[in-house]
Amino acid sequence: MAVYAVGDLQGCLEPLQRLLETLDFNPAHDRLWLVGDLVNRGPQSLEALRFVRDMGETAITVLGNHDLHLLAVALGGKKAKGKDTLGPILEAPDRDELIDWLRRQPLVHHDPSVSAVLAHAGIPPAWDLGTAQACAREVEAVLAGADIHDFLAEMYGDHPDRWDAGLQGLDRLRYTVNGLTRMRYLTQDGRMEFRYKCAPEQAPAGLIPWFEMARKPLGATVVFGHWSTLGRTRLPGAIALDTGCLWGGRLTAVRLDQSDQPMTCQSCASYAKPGPKN
Repeated sequence: MAVYAVGDLQGCLEPLQRLLETLDFNPAHDRLWLVGDLVNRGPQSLEALRFVRDMGETAITVLGNHDLHLLAVALGGKKAKGKDTLGPILEAPDRDELIDWLRRQPLVHHDPSVSAVLAHAGIPPAWDLGTAQACAREVEAVLAGADIHDFLAEMYGDHPDRWDAGLQGLDRLRYTVNGLTRMRYLTQDGRMEFRYKCAPEQAPAGLIPWFEMARKPLGATVVFGHWSTLGRTRLPGAIALDTGCLWGGRLTAVRLDQSDQPMTCQSCASYAKPGPKN
């Protein structure tokens, strides 16, 4: 059985289908991990969501910030943004089934057999694996429960920006969402900084990529996406897989069950232009 992890789709289904053909992916035996952001900004958000949903247990996806944005628009009263391509999902005859499936997906997936943990933006440096899993489960329970509408209405916000084991209620849930789906840079004192999305060599002094911070040992490689300007894939204790498919870059897959973790890329058409709101 092969285990492949693939970067952010953001509604770009056709490159994924070509990539799976290149990999000779066999859904009867192989497994596909997706780093989240299945939807939004690309041309096939509805089709991508249906495709991954219909793969059943063959595919495992974690939730990304764009997936949570879809839930917030569909269930939390948030307004769609100008660059969103969520309309076909919201107007689809199977909208309710798709939204219900999406809100029951995890934020973290760990498989010790391949020594890897999957999270959209990464794992906050202050967390060990047990803390990451426990905090993820707390948010997952709310998203799958009756209080999802109230939570989505209050989910957005940049604070708290620093981990404290004593965080409770909405503050704890919001930190978890931000850490797992929005994080890129931290300050030297461990506060998440959300304003900058540039490559590390272009970042202001004092900002540190999360994977370069002193981190609690996880015993697993972190597989993540979310950061298309990173421009790298293999990092200390981590593999970055968002290689800018939406912007005309590549869609990247890594095979996790082989020791050398070979990578395969598929070229992508440019569907959107990067900008300050992306």
